[in-house]
Amino acid sequence: MSFGPARPLEQLFATRSSIKWRRYPADVLPVFVAEMDFDVDPAILDRVGETLRNSDTGYLDSAGPLAPAFARFARDSWGWEVVPERVHLATDVTVGVVEALRLAIPEVAGRVVLTPPVYPPFFEMVEEADAVAVTVPLIEESGWALDLAGIERAFADGADALLLCNPQNPTGRCHSRGALEALAALAARYGVFVVSDEVHAPLAHPGAVFTPFAPVAAAAGARSVTVTSASKAWNLAGLKCAVIVAADDWSARLLTRLPEELAARTSILGLHANVAALSCVKWRDSLLDLLVDNVRLLEAELAVHAPEVRVVQPDAGYLVWLDFRATGLGDDPARVLIDEGRVALNSGVPFGEPGRGFARINLACNPETVVEAVRRIAATVAAARGRVLLAG
Repeated sequence: MSFGPARPLEQLFATRSSIKWRRYPADVLPVFVAEMDFDVDPAILDRVGETLRNSDTGYLDSAGPLAPAFARFARDSWGWEVVPERVHLATDVTVGVVEALRLAIPEVAGRVVLTPPVYPPFFEMVEEADAVAVTVPLIEESGWALDLAGIERAFADGADALLLCNPQNPTGRCHSRGALEALAALAARYGVFVVSDEVHAPLAHPGAVFTPFAPVAAAAGARSVTVTSASKAWNLAGLKCAVIVAADDWSARLLTRLPEELAARTSILGLHANVAALSCVKWRDSLLDLLVDNVRLLEAELAVHAPEVRVVQPDAGYLVWLDFRATGLGDDPARVLIDEGRVALNSGVPFGEPGRGFARINLACNPETVVEAVRRIAATVAAARGRVLLAG
């Protein structure tokens, strides 16, 4: 099943009630939060509709059919052999991360390594787990790569866990197998628990290679779990269902201590939506074709209309990291773009110190929306340039 273009923006504003369409006034073009403008695959809607028609709206106590469905998808997509019994439910990826950290790190003064710029809720998750974040920024000059030497120093200084983002959000980078093998070896050597958020993994672009961390960790003797969901790749975030998957025997025993309520708080509609989504590969493939085209369109439009803005080429997903440091829009260009350009991108500031001067744009939209976003960005950059000339 492929999909057609998204509905017109006016219709999306009129029919959708999520953050993307309600946070800002209708004159602000929303290209920020990780939601798609496209309709959900009909096969998913049918599965959810059937669940409702059967009044199957009760509580869950296990991953049930989602465990083998995820195992098949992982094997077919990445050659990752998942043991279904090691698949557990969580309400969403953030909840899964927090609960895994709570089990694995000390109750007081636990230390969790983060690699900014990184998904802003990571900082909140560490705090919610009553831990302290230790930041080891990515190396921009090496293509936003993991700073393995810095990570080793943090591990040697007593870090308890590392929260990995793979594919990386906001840069869209798929960490290389070599980097992940080196990270796993360090985690095994220092006894550091790794939680890998791989929610964007199904959206690796054609030609890019995504490497799941779990089999790499298991081969190195490291302790690790993966937290993921169909929510980003199939636009199901509001249906509230994710999985936590143990990579090794130690982590498998750890996850048996997850609170029973964790499964019960997961949506049964979300579970069935995830099961259906993992079979909707043709829909996903059509989406990927459009996303790659939108990235190229973004680059081409910016090159003509706002060449000061640099695109960080993503390997996966529909979120693109934009470098505004040469535009004169300051540390928080997204704020200026909303106020003056009436276009909403994600501010780079909450992604950590390396996010200053950056913003993140969402390309899960019609090409016309990309063009309009660039038009508004370019007008804002031109106005800032004009102010600098006047001041000079």
